This record gives sequence, structure tokens and C-alpha cells, in this order.
Amino acid sequence: MGFYQHQVVPLLTDLSMRNKHLAAYRDRVVPAATGRVLEIGIGSGLNLRRYSPNVQQVIGLEPSPKLLGMARDTERLSFPVDLIEGSAEEIPLESASVDTVVTTWTLCTIPDASRALHEMRRVLKPGGRLLFVEHGRAPDPNVVWWQDRLNPIWKGIGGGCHLNRAIGSLIEGAGFQFERLQTGYMRGHKPMTFMYEGSAHPR
Repeated sequence: MGFYQHQVVPLLTDLSMRNKHLAAYRDRVVPAATGRVLEIGIGSGLNLRRYSPNVQQVIGLEPSPKLLGMARDTERLSFPVDLIEGSAEEIPLESASVDTVVTTWTLCTIPDASRALHEMRRVLKPGGRLLFVEHGRAPDPNVVWWQDRLNPIWKGIGGGCHLNRAIGSLIEGAGFQFERLQTGYMRGHKPMTFMYEGSAHPR
């Protein structure tokens, strides 16, 4: 499992995140970031070219050394990018030190997503924003039935990715208030494609 988790899963993650149907979500969410930005699970850096000139710095937090290496190969940008190997459950930044937190298809994989969201809230400045697009628990009972039953297998092959996390409830439970929340199915198999997209600020 060590080789699979550390070498194969990062490559599969990068490949899946390049799905053309995800681009529209990124294009709506990422450009709204401003100031000093913390991107949780920066992966191979697919969001970096989508940040606007309103960004002063991007700090990319990522637990996978292989994905961080891929992100370092990204072309030079107009703002500094600092990449940190680490976990969102223990963000190595001072409290109230970032203007925006960005998370795209990351909360599904973090072992303790609630703890990670509390950490994101901690590092946000007063008036800061959480920008997110995630997949998770669907509203339809028949789809949830499949999500719950497929989840153990999916986690094993997907590097810990959960199909059935109630993303909206997790974000609210960590002390955030939604500014915008849109949900719906993306094209594809319904157990894998119920999306949560929007922004929130600390209550």
C-alpha cells in the first residue's frame, strides 16, 4: 500500500482532477480569491493559473511530496507561490493570517475534515472568505444508498476519498456562514458527482 499511496494515488489524483468537466467549477470559484491566499490540497497546481491579479501570494498546502513536486514545475506567475508539505488538520500558519482559503475537491480526502475546517477558520482574518467546490453526500435517498455502500471500496482505491460526506453541514459545523451555496449533479455517475460550490465566512 505504501507504493500505491505515495506513487500511484498522486498520479491518479492529478489525472482525475484534469477532467474537463471540472474546469467550469474552478473558473467560477478560484478567481474570487484575494490577498494572501491559502490553498488547501494544492495538488499539482491546477488552480494556480486561475488566480486573479487581486492575489498577493498563494500558500499551497499539500500532504503529497509527489504532487508538490509537480506543482513546483508550474510556470512562473505574477505572485509568489510558497509550497508547504503538511496537513490541513494542523495548518502551519498563524491565526488570522490569510485573506482567503481555497479548497477544491479536497475535503473528501482529509481524514478529519471537521478539524481541518476549524483550522481554516482559525487562520482566516476577520472578514476573510472560504471558497470551495467539493463533491459529497447527495440529497436523494437512492443515491445516498449507493454512496454509503460504495464508500469503503472507493476510499481504498481513491487514497481515502469519501463519497458521502455532507459538505454543507461540515462547513457550517466548523463555524462558517454561507455567502453562496450551489449544489447539483455534475455530468457522470450520481454517487460520485454531487457538487457543493460556493463561499462562506467565519461567523
